[in-house]
Amino acid sequence: MNKSLQDLNLSLLNTARVDLDDQWNYDNVISPFTRLYLVEDGGGKVYHHQRQFHLQKGFLYLIPAFSYSRYTCDSSMRQCYVHFLEDVGNGLSVYSMQEFAYERPASALDYQLFERLLEINPHRAIEKSDPKTYDNRAFTQKLLELNDNIAPRVLVETQGILKILLSGFIQEESTPSRIKPVNSKRIDDVLYYISEHLAGNLTVQQLAAWCHLNPDYFSRIFREQVMMRPLDYIQNKRIERAQLLLTTTNHSLQEIANLVGLPNISYFNRIFTRISAQTPSAYRKAYWNI
Repeated sequence: MNKSLQDLNLSLLNTARVDLDDQWNYDNVISPFTRLYLVEDGGGKVYHHQRQFHLQKGFLYLIPAFSYSRYTCDSSMRQCYVHFLEDVGNGLSVYSMQEFAYERPASALDYQLFERLLEINPHRAIEKSDPKTYDNRAFTQKLLELNDNIAPRVLVETQGILKILLSGFIQEESTPSRIKPVNSKRIDDVLYYISEHLAGNLTVQQLAAWCHLNPDYFSRIFREQVMMRPLDYIQNKRIERAQLLLTTTNHSLQEIANLVGLPNISYFNRIFTRISAQTPSAYRKAYWNI
């Protein structure tokens, strides 16, 4: 475990201080990078991993890469943000190796680290706040190329700051068995593709063709690396998305079924109930009665 963590590499994409208003309101956000926020004033909401987080002044918030999320600001909020890529070699993600908290109080050191990060990395703000303009691999690659032209001292210091900030979210009771051997770039890419196309008609044949593999071979390596069959993974992700939409939107059941690629409402209800052990309506009612 620790040997792998010694290989952890964090690459800065963006960092800035920004004042937000009710225009900061986005759904269906699936970023290929990690987001980290330090809220300095005001507040908002972020939804991911089937949880709602109230963004509060004086707290840090972590959104791991490839997390389906929604976020809103009802009035105003000032935050410092940083976006970065992470890996521990061989295509592994630190999020598959350790348990992480997603929010924590900010310490005096956290404030100092963010100030230093902003000081040594000027002009790294996102030009447009709409994730549709930057949540893609081509844009991410352009940002990574900026790191090739900064001073070595700044590069090393930046990586150190990012590691300190991220380390504060690691849960001490992490279970080593969480390590998943997702070490194939093709499978990593197809997981991202699935997340972006859940509303569509996803088949094993289509996914295999997309990554230029024989369907049988694709299914075998997918199961070896993700620990479940492709169709089971897709169904679980669809229901996971449906759970989030049920608890964070006023969409009808039919609208949600359409958005997660299960437009037949009877089939949607059956799959949801099998995976969640309750109907979609009961799930929504139970959430709002908490």
